[in-house]
Amino acid sequence: MSTRDLDLVICGATGFTGRYVIDALNESPELPGLRVGLAGRRREALATCAARLTKATTPVELIVVDAGDDAGLAAMAARTTAVLTTVGPYLQHGLPLARACAQAGTHCIDLTGEPPFIKKSIDTLHATALASGARIVHCGGFDSVPSDLGTLLLQETAIADGGPCDDVVFTLVKARGGFSGGTALSLLGVIDAAAKDPDARAAMRDPYAFVPKEARGKDRGDRFDVKVDPDVGGVVGPFLMAPINTRVVRRSNHLLGERYGRDFRYREQMRFGRGLKGRLAAHGVQLALGGVVGIGATSPGRALLARVFPAQGTGPSEESVRTGMFEAHLHGRRRADGAHYKATVRAERDPGYGGTAIMIVEGALRLAKDGDLGAAGVTTPAAALGLPLVERLRRRGFTFSAARV
Repeated sequence: MSTRDLDLVICGATGFTGRYVIDALNESPELPGLRVGLAGRRREALATCAARLTKATTPVELIVVDAGDDAGLAAMAARTTAVLTTVGPYLQHGLPLARACAQAGTHCIDLTGEPPFIKKSIDTLHATALASGARIVHCGGFDSVPSDLGTLLLQETAIADGGPCDDVVFTLVKARGGFSGGTALSLLGVIDAAAKDPDARAAMRDPYAFVPKEARGKDRGDRFDVKVDPDVGGVVGPFLMAPINTRVVRRSNHLLGERYGRDFRYREQMRFGRGLKGRLAAHGVQLALGGVVGIGATSPGRALLARVFPAQGTGPSEESVRTGMFEAHLHGRRRADGAHYKATVRAERDPGYGGTAIMIVEGALRLAKDGDLGAAGVTTPAAALGLPLVERLRRRGFTFSAARV
């Protein structure tokens, strides 16, 4: 007999992003009847968060546990079907919870955008999670759901029309949103790890860091060039999230049995406008990213970045989140016949907070309630959650569309 008395436990509900997660869950028509737990270090703060779940029809369980308490995390994981965690930086706090879930056969979804953490999770937990049937789904928010599910939808459209696209390019064409201290701390953690740990540097540099050696394809690495792209009608340049999203999409192809093809190529970029103004903006971002990497290569430089970046627990204003949005276009081509396909992913939500909260909540609800889940192990949104998550997000106001051009 199952001893799981909870459907979903949320870890990190008291943090900046966690507040939006609570609101997104409260807006879900699936909350009534859902057995929910909130986990964290302070009961009083958890009780305040629980009070915001006004549409819950069962008492919200408060679980006092620390991110480093292995016994407490194991007991919590054994009680629930799924865990949603926003507790980062994941390099510091993520592995004990992921391990507890993998061992207990409990599904888990997080918001990490940290390649070294994901590589370590795959190396140490994938076999355990496969054996237990757990889905450890990393990157369940803006990185990397639009990229991963957008590619899946595009490829399924192309496959139904003759075969997968060999080459896919993701372009963030519009975005309004903010940047929180938690995100900054995660970025600093990745920079610090890459500066100190050869394995972390390898995970950042290797475009196939998340797949076995025998599954490597022909992509050569992240591209940060500036050029005009006629598919999106303007100047394109570096996209900050590309180093994580591209690796996630390549892992999805591997976990899906190379459904996108053995020679599948994938890259990401951002649109900056037209003409000289667009080029100047793109080169500005190119220089800024290079500057952050260069400054972060030394301990004094990382300390300087820590003072410049937003403090942990802070984030964009309510107005910024309320008026945020994003739109991405994916263009794919099949080499055999030149067929061209386009997918669009759009939401009238701030990508990093309002939009991310809905993405991870719907991913967690799918893990907690649906029986037709995909690949187990340390997995991806596309491989584990698939097109049913696209349908869930459409019901929450997101646009996902794909067609032959």
